[in-house]
Amino acid sequence: MKTGFFALCCIIIFSTQHIMAQSFNTAEKKLILSGDTTKMLKVTQVSDPGELKILTTASSNINPEDPLIPVLARRMQLAMLADPKRPGVGIAAPQVGINRNIIWVQRFDKEGLPFELFLNPQITWKSALLRKGREGCLSIADTVGQVVRHHTIRLIYTTINGAHKEEIIEGFTAVILQHETDHLHGILFPVRLKEQDAKSYHSLTEKLDFMVEKLEPRL
Repeated sequence: MKTGFFALCCIIIFSTQHIMAQSFNTAEKKLILSGDTTKMLKVTQVSDPGELKILTTASSNINPEDPLIPVLARRMQLAMLADPKRPGVGIAAPQVGINRNIIWVQRFDKEGLPFELFLNPQITWKSALLRKGREGCLSIADTVGQVVRHHTIRLIYTTINGAHKEEIIEGFTAVILQHETDHLHGILFPVRLKEQDAKSYHSLTEKLDFMVEKLEPRL
């Protein structure tokens, strides 16, 4: 009963998102098609006041049928991987100047570690179990921090092919998704660092006995 109810809620959410989602506006189209469209778009930086405003503004849903999505997606992906010494594992549209709910995320939970595009992603549930890990950001140069994130999330989204999906995702991929969806809400990871400094946490290290089987070397 609960599963059926949740599925119905997801259908309603997807339907509402589709109705409310709009295509790119004139300014967004101009940016997406600017310069050589086979090249990356510039990554916005917090050091620039105008770009900081974009990064701290909440984004809106995009119509999954907009014909410019593949162009923007490709230019976003190139921007994410532009620096071979510091390649990104995710990027959000605001990081290239577009306040729309579009993100790339590398799937460390899948064979081959593929990059996947998520349209209008929404986290609908987060686990009580938390984890802390090192994070940086393509839009914040030379800054890293130990950020507390939920270990597992439930995500609904639309693929570039228009398919509506729901997934339970855990581990590092869930962390990346939380980081990138934060961008869509205008939240940068230093904000999360300040939030967690005001909270207290109970470590489970001494409460749970984690182990792996010790395997003898093969001769």
